Amino acid sequence: MRVTTLLAPVFQAVAAAGPNPVVLIDGPSGAGKSTLADALVAEWPGSQTPQLVRMDDIYPGWDGLDAAIDHLRRYLLEPRRTGRPAAWQRYDWSANQRAEWHPLTKERPLVVEGCGTLAAAHEPLSDVRVWLTADDDLRKQRALDRDGEAFRTHWDQWQDEWTAYLTQEAPERRATVRLRAGR
Repeated sequence: MRVTTLLAPVFQAVAAAGPNPVVLIDGPSGAGKSTLADALVAEWPGSQTPQLVRMDDIYPGWDGLDAAIDHLRRYLLEPRRTGRPAAWQRYDWSANQRAEWHPLTKERPLVVEGCGTLAAAHEPLSDVRVWLTADDDLRKQRALDRDGEAFRTHWDQWQDEWTAYLTQEAPERRATVRLRAGR
C-alpha cells in the first residue's frame, strides 16, 4: 500500500476540521487501517501529536464488535465532545477480561482506527471519517499474516459480525474520505 498517496486526502480533511480533530478510520479487516493510522500520526502536521486508539484493544473478544462500538461512544467520543474526561478500557485478550483504563486529553487530536468506528452514533462526535477498503483476497491474506492461526479460526465469526454491522450502520456512507488500498 502506498500510504503517502492515501494520506493526502486525509490531511486535506484534517486541515479543514480545525484544531484537535477527532479522526475515525474504519473498513474491513486487513484493509490497512492500522498502517494508515500509524502513518497519519507519524506525519501529523504541527506540534500536537495525535492520541491513537485502536479498536483491537477495546473489542471484548471475537464477538465484541457491538460492545466496542458502544464503549467508544459512551466512554471516549461523547465525553470528549462535551468536555468531560474521556478514556477507554483495554481488553486483555490473554486473560479474557477487561483491564486498565487509558485517559485521553481534549487538548490533542484523536485518531481512532478499527472496525466499527463509523457507526451512526459516532458521526456527530467526529470531525473526519475515513473509509478504507481493499480487495477481499488481499485483506484476508493480510489479516491472516498479521494475526496468524488465532484469527483464522475466528475469520467466519468476525465476518458475520462485520456483515451485520455493514447492514445496520452503513458505515461507508458516513465517510468524509473514501480510500482504496492496493498491494
